[in-house]
Amino acid sequence: MTRLSEHTPLIHTTASVTDCTLGRFVEISERCRIAETELGDYSYIMEDGSVWCATIGKFANIASSVRINATNHPMWRATLHHFTYRAADYWPDADREESFFAWRRSNRVVIGHDVWIGHGSTILPGVTVGNGAIIGSGAVVTKDVAPYTIVGGVPAKLIRERFGRDIAERFERLAWWDWDHARLRVALEDFRALDADAFLVKYGG
Repeated sequence: MTRLSEHTPLIHTTASVTDCTLGRFVEISERCRIAETELGDYSYIMEDGSVWCATIGKFANIASSVRINATNHPMWRATLHHFTYRAADYWPDADREESFFAWRRSNRVVIGHDVWIGHGSTILPGVTVGNGAIIGSGAVVTKDVAPYTIVGGVPAKLIRERFGRDIAERFERLAWWDWDHARLRVALEDFRALDADAFLVKYGG
């Protein structure tokens, strides 16, 4: 993969990307399937990711084999099978049940900025993941994840806060993910060398 410019996302030739909005410096790796999704600046998803109907912020770090918005089946019906809502695939005189797909789309997943989603994790419909959160490998996320917390397990539960509440709130106010590309470059060494509190003190968070 070769980036033509900062405005050209890197999309592997084996990936499928449809009806998506991609930000600057986005990377989509091998065999990913992404549809009806917004992926913010600098965010990336590694091999074999599957994302449908999601809004993902900037600087999201999405590991391989992650599934975001694993869609629900109609548990209240006599059958779970998709022949009921994809009927046109089975009979020439039947139609696709658009209201069912609209119901699915109403349960969009929202991922914040600077989030790390670990290998093989799954995020279920309607979940919101806050800025700076970490989702452990193999987790199944069924409920909203608060900003700057770490969750893991099946179903995912709080492990601990990534930072104390004060530091988390200061990062939210600083919103460094909205800095332009040149300012990020100026601050690069501080991102590398300073701990969270020292970084916030220097940059006014």
